[in-house]
Amino acid sequence: MSGAALAGPDGVLRCPWALSTDDYVTYHDEEWGRPVRGDDALYERLCLEAFQSGLSWITILRRREGFRAAFAEFRIAKVAAFTDSDQERLLADPGIIRNRAKIEATLANARVLADWAPGELDELIWSFAPDSASRPVPKTLADVPAVTAESTALSKALKKRGIRFVGPTTAYALMQACGLVDDHLEACAARNGPSGA
Repeated sequence: MSGAALAGPDGVLRCPWALSTDDYVTYHDEEWGRPVRGDDALYERLCLEAFQSGLSWITILRRREGFRAAFAEFRIAKVAAFTDSDQERLLADPGIIRNRAKIEATLANARVLADWAPGELDELIWSFAPDSASRPVPKTLADVPAVTAESTALSKALKKRGIRFVGPTTAYALMQACGLVDDHLEACAARNGPSGA
C-alpha cells in the first residue's frame, strides 16, 4: 500500500517521510505530534513553520540551533526588543534562512505577542485542537490532509490578532508538529507512544 508505514533499518514501523535521514527519524520519534505547551515554545514552532513555507522541513530542522541562537532561543520578550540592527544581523546570518519577509514577520509577531497575557498564545492555539475521537486515524499519507477546517479557523484567528505568515497550511503543519492532532499513521510505532501518551 503506497504511503503506508514502513520499517526502517531498525525494523520499527514509521511514517514513510521519517525514513529519509537520521535527523527526520529523531524528529519523528521524539517530537513530531507530541504536545507542545507554553507561549515561547509555541512561538518557536510558529516561526519555524513560517520559515519552512516553500522549503523542505529538513532545511529548517538542520538549521534549528542556528535559528535558536539568532532569535534569542525564541523568547518572545527578547525578540520583541530586537532593533533594526538586529534585523540586519539576521539578514546576514548564514545559520538561518535569510528571507527578509519571514524575518520581518518573526520580529513583528514577537512584538504583537509581547502585549498578550502570559499563556494567551498557548490558550488560543490549543482552543483549535479538534476532538481526536472524531478524527479518523490515517492509514496512509494520502489520508493526511494539508488543511482542515480547524487549521483554517486557527489561521484566521491568529491573523485577526495581528500574527503574520500563518496561512491555513502553515497552521495545520503547526497543529501536527505541536500535537494538536496526531497524524502518525495507524501502523506507526510513534502513534500514541510512551512520550505522547
